[in-house]
Amino acid sequence: MSQPTPETPVTEIKRPRGIYLLPNLFTTAALFAGFYGVLAAMNGRYEAAAVAIFVAMILDGLDGRVARMTHTESEFGVQYDSLSDMVSFGVAPGLIMYQWTLSGLGKAGWLAAFVYTAGAALRLARFNVQVGSIDKRYFMGLPSPSAAAVTMGLVWIGTDLGLDPATLELPAFVLTLGAGLLMVSNFLFHSFKKIDLNGKVPFVVVTVVMLGFGLAYLQTPAMVFGGFLIYALSGPTLAIVRWRRRRRRHEPDAGSGG
Repeated sequence: MSQPTPETPVTEIKRPRGIYLLPNLFTTAALFAGFYGVLAAMNGRYEAAAVAIFVAMILDGLDGRVARMTHTESEFGVQYDSLSDMVSFGVAPGLIMYQWTLSGLGKAGWLAAFVYTAGAALRLARFNVQVGSIDKRYFMGLPSPSAAAVTMGLVWIGTDLGLDPATLELPAFVLTLGAGLLMVSNFLFHSFKKIDLNGKVPFVVVTVVMLGFGLAYLQTPAMVFGGFLIYALSGPTLAIVRWRRRRRRHEPDAGSGG
């Protein structure tokens, strides 16, 4: 008499999980803004192209905040946001700068655009693997949105003033190449994540902020470009200051005898 065979266990089929809609809508909108910036540059509408990248910056800043506020953070959203950043702040600014003026430099122009794009890719990859292991007060390397803002700020101010792009080939080359290298540097840049917005500040701070808003309204391209350029230079500047302080601490006193 044959023994009864045990029933074969039924393998439970796991259905693929869905994705959160709200934060990913902002990420998709940022991706679209970057894509639109490239299309606008291809049609010679460089001011619209530059503004589109700044719109992508705003949307990129909102998606993470919306996810945290609505408790809809996910690993999918993190990866999707990184891919969107690569397009909007890596590929798009490099192509826009090349189309605007770097193409006149020949091989040097596309080399600068490629270094910028590759720098953005490396910056994003390094950021993804270092999350949680570095001081949240600082970014290591220039953040890709800030690098995009510096390069697109030059495009915006140049088109706003009606300047011939050919006259800005050298500044554009230096700025694009420099932004690409700063993204992969070890310079520390303030993240401003530890600023206490609920705390009290001197009255003069409020006055300065009001003046800043007024100047930004009157000369938006110049203020945006100048602000992000100062931020991009802050990393190397602070590194030099720290290096000089360490050097002074290790120098022997001039009056001490040996």
